[in-house]
Amino acid sequence: MSSYFAEFFGTLLLILLGDGVVAGVVLKKTKSESAGWLTIVFGWGLAVTLAIYAVGNISGAHLNPAVTLAMTFNGSFPPDQVFGYIVAQFAGAFVGAILVWLHYLPHWKETMDADTKRAVFCTAPAIRNTISNLISEIIATAILVLALLFIGANEFTQGLNPLAIGLLIVSIGLSLGGTTGFAINPARDLGPRIAHFILPIHGKGNSDWSYAWIPVVGPMAGGLLGAFIYSSIF
Repeated sequence: MSSYFAEFFGTLLLILLGDGVVAGVVLKKTKSESAGWLTIVFGWGLAVTLAIYAVGNISGAHLNPAVTLAMTFNGSFPPDQVFGYIVAQFAGAFVGAILVWLHYLPHWKETMDADTKRAVFCTAPAIRNTISNLISEIIATAILVLALLFIGANEFTQGLNPLAIGLLIVSIGLSLGGTTGFAINPARDLGPRIAHFILPIHGKGNSDWSYAWIPVVGPMAGGLLGAFIYSSIF
């Protein structure tokens, strides 16, 4: 398996399980309807863990353009592979979102609220404020990259790194996710948002393109900020 395909498959798996837990919680007449924020946050943490276990030894399991750019900035990833990784990540996120749509196919029609349907695919702020929302995504992603570098600098029993990173996602979700839904990953947000725009989802409403740039620009800036802080201080 090439590293590019590994990034595609790993990101697909991440979105299938991550957006899948959101769908299970917010869509009507699922077995897990209204299970709450804790379920979503832990579901995302487990999704990240499994995706890293799946492809980490092949591609390094970036699964996130912000991580790829940050690792390139600090010199641990070759620049000539950046474009291929990012394309693979966006493609994997797009296909993963389509699989979530297929998996929950009968539940879209049962769910009346268009914003709820869109929430399965992409993030939206609790309070819409451009500057605050952008700052939230920058801070959360800076913490993500800093913590990834911290984890990488420590010795773990072999095979436990993915679990540590999954718990990191849970921590970010619980502590910093309440403002914007902690996209912290441009591919995770934009790929499924495009799928939402394209798919024939019953009563889906708009894809909120006016907000879509924030979970792309914010994580990119935050990832670079985290890498800069790490290289400057540690």
